[in-house]
Amino acid sequence: MSMRSASDIQTATIDAEEFVSTLQPSLNRGKIEETMACVRLRWTSPQILALLSHSSSDVRKMAALALSLIGDSGAVKPLAIALHDADPMVTQMAEHALWSLWLRMGASRAVCLVKAGNIHLHHGNFVCATEKFSHAIQTDPQFAEAYNQRAIAYYLTERFTESIEDSKRALALMPQHFGAMSGMGHCYSHIEKWHDARHCYRMALAIHPRLEGIDISLKQVEQFLQANPSR
Repeated sequence: MSMRSASDIQTATIDAEEFVSTLQPSLNRGKIEETMACVRLRWTSPQILALLSHSSSDVRKMAALALSLIGDSGAVKPLAIALHDADPMVTQMAEHALWSLWLRMGASRAVCLVKAGNIHLHHGNFVCATEKFSHAIQTDPQFAEAYNQRAIAYYLTERFTESIEDSKRALALMPQHFGAMSGMGHCYSHIEKWHDARHCYRMALAIHPRLEGIDISLKQVEQFLQANPSR
């Protein structure tokens, strides 16, 4: 009998039915930590990635959810493809997974700073939030989500030009970042750069066709440009 290498074991095909039936009970009880522990114990991220193209939408949804818990940078592109899935729930789970990945794809100290900044942002403490995000960027200049979160803080304080610059930095590091792209579109709309806004909205929808509200924003900009061709 031939011996299997560690890499063979790590990429062995998952039984999709077993995968769903194993995770479903803890998920139904709302035991996310228990689910995460089970996933980490049983499977690897590359194994789960293969399930994103399974014929069953239930399997694809569960795979996206599992990747939100244990996925790494290698899951970003496959999850971005899953944003185009025919099943809206798969798309929703892929979106959730991408946000989860982006928020943890930095150095541990930078991730903690962004989380602290998000708390300040939630409570409207924009100065404190911006300081935390800036510190995160200093700690890890390659952390795309730190730039995106600071772009949001700048947007909320009407510092639109600075928000655009941070969105560009986020996109340079993470081209699939539909949030940064749509946020940049909103900034361009506020400063009445309509053609740039339209471009950003179109690009955001090209990444994530079901991105909430962006189709409406795009339609509004296009209607304005049709009525004002000189703008």
